Amino acid sequence: MAKTNPGRFFEDYRLGEVIRHAVPRSVSGGERALYHALYPARHALYSSNEFARASGLPDSPIDDMAAFHIVFGKSVPDISLNAVANLGYAETRWLRPVYPGDTLRAQSEVIGLKQNSSGKTGVVYVRTTGFNQHELPVMEFVRWVMVRKNNLDAPAPDPVVPRTAPVVAPERLVIPAGLDFTNYDFGLAGEPHRRDDYEIGELIDHVDGVTIEEAEHMMATRLWQNTSKTHFDATPRADGKRLIYGGHVMSMARALSFNGLANAQMIAAINAGSHANPCFAGDTVRAWSEVLDRADTDAPGVGALRLRLVATKGGEPFTLRDAEGKYLPHVLLDLDYWVLVPL
Repeated sequence: MAKTNPGRFFEDYRLGEVIRHAVPRSVSGGERALYHALYPARHALYSSNEFARASGLPDSPIDDMAAFHIVFGKSVPDISLNAVANLGYAETRWLRPVYPGDTLRAQSEVIGLKQNSSGKTGVVYVRTTGFNQHELPVMEFVRWVMVRKNNLDAPAPDPVVPRTAPVVAPERLVIPAGLDFTNYDFGLAGEPHRRDDYEIGELIDHVDGVTIEEAEHMMATRLWQNTSKTHFDATPRADGKRLIYGGHVMSMARALSFNGLANAQMIAAINAGSHANPCFAGDTVRAWSEVLDRADTDAPGVGALRLRLVATKGGEPFTLRDAEGKYLPHVLLDLDYWVLVPL
């Protein structure tokens, strides 16, 4: 009897099934230190316990994207071990901060299935929820991933593509308990810009770039216990390259956005996200943002900005699609998200 697990293939998923993912993970300060070593992350709320306490939190949480990666990584062995590509995100909400000492686990519900016309792959849609040690949800997200078929003769399921909200409504943003920016220290945060200093339609070039290194992206992916083969094994691809984990690009772009958005302290939601083109070692990631909307919250001194964050590997800044509406080849990531900022 085989003891090893080859992972699920497209024909192994059933609509409505709930998959409880293995191996909970206890979080320590080590995750923060490694996260800040891998990315130029320096938002004050995630760097300083004292800054976080002055903002009404009990301590400095781990970075929002670090929490995302941990929950995402838990889902990989069951959802995307045999993935061709992770395609997109929707309805992502951070529900409560994650602190060193918390233990996270994850589970996913299959909410959609659609076989591709080639008959060799299909798209699996899941809603994944991360829980802490108290069984309280810390975040949730919908994602869809293209997965290989193992048995090409397996019948295609009835296609079901879930309908997701194009935007998380501002009233559905969850503000961490106690968050208060009324005494926000702009000097320590690094920039003077408040929410209303950003105009809808404003474009921000984040200036800096980081070249992706092979060893660093594999270290990052292992840090999140993401076991997807395409990030480590170069043999399945015809070009002999390892595909960079899309979350690595997300974190790199988020960290680069500090230059111009230093006060975008907390990510509250991701409305939509697409990995537009693959990223490989040697690519230099740059980023630009567009201000899409502004909103109020019930928390004292706390407002919200809706931003588009675009990561590129060259090309002119502020260019996104061609005349036919297709992503330009230099665009790596197109992310629509809400952040919490001081008023």
